[in-house]
Amino acid sequence: MMLPLALLVLGGLTAALAPRFLARAEWPDREPVVALWVWQCVVAAVLLCCALAMALTASAAWAVVRGHVFAPAPHGVVEAYAFGAYGPWAGTVAAVLACVGAWSAVMLSRELHAARARRRVQRAELLVRSPRLPGEPSAGDRLVVLEGERANAWWLPGPGRPQLVITTAALRRLSARQLDAVLAHEQGHARARHDWLLNCSGALATGFPQIPVFTSFADEVHRLVELAADDAASRRFGRLTIALALVGLNEERGVFGPCPTPLAQVPDRVDRLLAAHPRLSPARRLRLTAAAAMVPVVPVLVAFVPGLRALG
Repeated sequence: MMLPLALLVLGGLTAALAPRFLARAEWPDREPVVALWVWQCVVAAVLLCCALAMALTASAAWAVVRGHVFAPAPHGVVEAYAFGAYGPWAGTVAAVLACVGAWSAVMLSRELHAARARRRVQRAELLVRSPRLPGEPSAGDRLVVLEGERANAWWLPGPGRPQLVITTAALRRLSARQLDAVLAHEQGHARARHDWLLNCSGALATGFPQIPVFTSFADEVHRLVELAADDAASRRFGRLTIALALVGLNEERGVFGPCPTPLAQVPDRVDRLLAAHPRLSPARRLRLTAAAAMVPVVPVLVAFVPGLRALG
């Protein structure tokens, strides 16, 4: 029983320490794409610790599961795990972890279903406000312009190519270059499939609101995907252009006032763009990426230690 316990302790330490490390680090705002990768690796490591602990305890409790999990392994490897010494609690622990996994799958399915329902409603409203002309194809990569008194631009993800939507107020307020920068921002979301990342993080945060690593993951994903899209646009049109475009789209919403609003991160995004902090060096980005990739590898190595010793 020591190995599953070690995996659960490792997962708990990862969940507790990694968010604190990332909160204190100064580089995530400078490299949001790398920060997103690090967060995904941390969450994957936590989930992997639970999955491996479940597999080991279930193998100890039920011979049928052990036969499937260790089917290709030599007999000596199975003996190295000493499943007979796990005790009567192995089945209970495995059942609890299996329920956690099933609940995660349910929450992810619910989040994806809700996202699809929202997209259907949005596309139906879009068809009402901007009906297609006779003979116009029903799908495609197109820019939709809507009549509207409020400057706004957004993207509609979905199967195939996403649609980019912008209001006439935004067209009047933004210059041509600023408009191109806004569209590049939204296209950055679409190319990186940020909707999938938002759905997964939202499912974990909704399913396990008492676990800080999952709620922090969801909050940081919402923030970092916007920074990553800002950077994608600024590389083509410059930081000042996208900063002015953000101001033009949001200044009438009270975003830049003293009172907090749901879009309170917009001023921070503008300040970040105007500050123009240099990116990390390629060598440091590579080191951070490689180090993050090793985080989910550690629980796999811990789980394989008895088997590797038996083979060695």
